[in-house]
Amino acid sequence: MKQLLLLTFCLTYGLSFGQGWTPMGARSMAMANASSTLNDVWAYHHNPGALGDVTTLTAGLSYENRFLLKELQSQGFAVAVPLKVGVISVGGQLYGSQQYRTSKAGFGYSMKLSEKFFAGVQLNYLGLRLPENYGSANTVTGEVGIYAKINEQWKIGASVFNLGRARLADFADDRFTTMMRLGTSYTFSDKVIVALDFEKNLDYDVRIKTGIEYEIVDNFKLRGGFATAPIELSAGIGYEWKQLQLGVGSSYHQILGWSPNFALVFKSEKKTP
Repeated sequence: MKQLLLLTFCLTYGLSFGQGWTPMGARSMAMANASSTLNDVWAYHHNPGALGDVTTLTAGLSYENRFLLKELQSQGFAVAVPLKVGVISVGGQLYGSQQYRTSKAGFGYSMKLSEKFFAGVQLNYLGLRLPENYGSANTVTGEVGIYAKINEQWKIGASVFNLGRARLADFADDRFTTMMRLGTSYTFSDKVIVALDFEKNLDYDVRIKTGIEYEIVDNFKLRGGFATAPIELSAGIGYEWKQLQLGVGSSYHQILGWSPNFALVFKSEKKTP
């Protein structure tokens, strides 16, 4: 039974995320995680370079129930604190259940290198716990990201998670996921943003992800997205009320079904000079 449970987790996990890397935030999820250029607090989990463009103290909490399975729940948080020079950040996530769980916790520093160019680095502690008698693995790894504003409308971002290809186990040279992402977004107006990402997990084919965000009325946004390999559709809404932002949505896999998610974000009113 334990062998069957472990196999189920591994197969499902391969269709969702990878060991150590998990996207976060309802905004990103609703846009199919085409998030390399989204400069919000969830950039901690997507592209540390984009955090350099955060100008207010921001904190967020995120939850997802992958494929409506309680064993594949994902919880995460991120905090970004702008300084006079640069932005420091902390964050973490838990994925899975008592039988199979991955975790990540770390901190980072991002900064503005020029008027239109930003970069960031992170140090993360990664953990993987398997069912009883199968052991666990822990390691420390790094992540880097860059973010550029070509102009006020056009942005480009790129990141690499697990730079050193940290080892998961000696058997078969098994390693934690190394994820490379390259993305761009274009703001067509004050109300419409379209994003496109190319995502490469070294163990899988390239995924293409695209998302759109449309502000239909003040502070109320509709979001949607599409991803390939495997095909997933996503949709959601977001609402901003004073210093709070609430996002809800879901992605849909044609075989495994729905993955609802939501996030709550707090932004300080005071901006860093």
